[in-house]
Amino acid sequence: MDGLPDQLVWEILSRIKKTNDRNSVSLSCKRIHNVDNEQRQSLRVGCGLDPANEALTSLCNRFRNLIKVEIIYSGWMSKLGKQLDDQGLLILSNYCPFLTDLTLSYCTFITDVGLRHLSSCSKLSALKLNFTPRITGCGILSLVVGCKNLSILHLIRCLNVSSVEWLEYLGKLETLEDLLIKNCRAIGEGDLIKLGHSWRKLKRLQFEVDANYRYMKVYDRLAVDRWQKQWVPCDNMQELSLVNCMICPGRGLACVMGKCKNLEKIHLDMCVGVRDFDIIGLAQKSRNLRNISLRVPSDFSLPLLLNNPLRLTDESLKALAQNCSMLESVRISYSDGEFPSFSSFTLDGILILIQNCPVRELAFDQVYSFNDVGMQALCSAQYLETLELVRCQEISDEGLQLVGQFPRLRILRLIKCLGVTNDGLKPLVGSYKLEKLAVEDCPQISERGVVGTARSVSFRQDLSWMY
Repeated sequence: MDGLPDQLVWEILSRIKKTNDRNSVSLSCKRIHNVDNEQRQSLRVGCGLDPANEALTSLCNRFRNLIKVEIIYSGWMSKLGKQLDDQGLLILSNYCPFLTDLTLSYCTFITDVGLRHLSSCSKLSALKLNFTPRITGCGILSLVVGCKNLSILHLIRCLNVSSVEWLEYLGKLETLEDLLIKNCRAIGEGDLIKLGHSWRKLKRLQFEVDANYRYMKVYDRLAVDRWQKQWVPCDNMQELSLVNCMICPGRGLACVMGKCKNLEKIHLDMCVGVRDFDIIGLAQKSRNLRNISLRVPSDFSLPLLLNNPLRLTDESLKALAQNCSMLESVRISYSDGEFPSFSSFTLDGILILIQNCPVRELAFDQVYSFNDVGMQALCSAQYLETLELVRCQEISDEGLQLVGQFPRLRILRLIKCLGVTNDGLKPLVGSYKLEKLAVEDCPQISERGVVGTARSVSFRQDLSWMY
């Protein structure tokens, strides 16, 4: 190794991506060890960091050019030693001048004091907090005041973050591009109005409310007016994911859905209050939409809100078919409480969408209106490459046998489907038309029945879901 040029040694080491492999090769000689110290830009530590602060100091002294640091204490127990605390974040701020991306997961010893230490990391642009119960809104505010380049902020199960002045401050900075708030009990949909002009820059918003604990904030008249008069367009929004949210007419997130003209991906999961009007407005505005995922609440979970019709119908699907000519991925599912007769979308509506859009990936979960007739219609789906059927009990062997006639289908997944048997797969045996077939928990399909049906086959059967 001593005879190799520095540039070649650097290139060789840069092609080794796995951390374990880099650790091993760095022990082979002192020269590679030194190059690795200079080149290493990411570090992931956790329960093995003991004593935590001293070990982190040693690592930061060795790797001086760290850009990304992940500290993850998943599965931690007291016998594994003390966790990293606020002093550890002070060490990061002092020893990692190039730090731009930091993840803290299950760090239960870190408080607002630690976040204040990070406020001196002027290059920090991405912060992800997952279950850091001692951190409050005050700590996040102190960090965003110091880190004015913050463009990515993820908060997951930060249970004590109640004040949202940090949202208002981020709104004034207009640097935020990716915001994820998941199961932070005291942050409501209405608080997002405080982002103000940052809606202009935001590219990705993921907001999930804890379904088991909803801290209901009352919309005051001023907040409603601010949502309705929100003139800042969401022109840069590319991805929107809302889970367990309240979509109320004329306020909150309902005002956002119709303003995202460059939206490419939307995921609405158990969002109560979504109406045809919302989806039609979205389709007319977001003509670049490529991916839509809808998980519809059961009728029994829908409250009565202002006597508005809350169930989505075929009108939504027709609007998507007419306006979203680039739609490639469609996923429709119903919650467990949905009954077949209550399905919002009919087969006709689903087929209009498939026939008018270049759908490459299609997934149905408990969509009882999709049956063998629907499978027959898919024989003319020129773009369909991936089909996933979960708990679609109206599909029988007659419909499954048509899969061989789908023009471009490469991947088929069957999960918890009661009406299909080995006979439905027989036309595929030996044809190897499919690249991959996955069968999970279908009681009438055996492991022998999937042999030879695709180039790659996976089979699993756990029937506990039936009982």
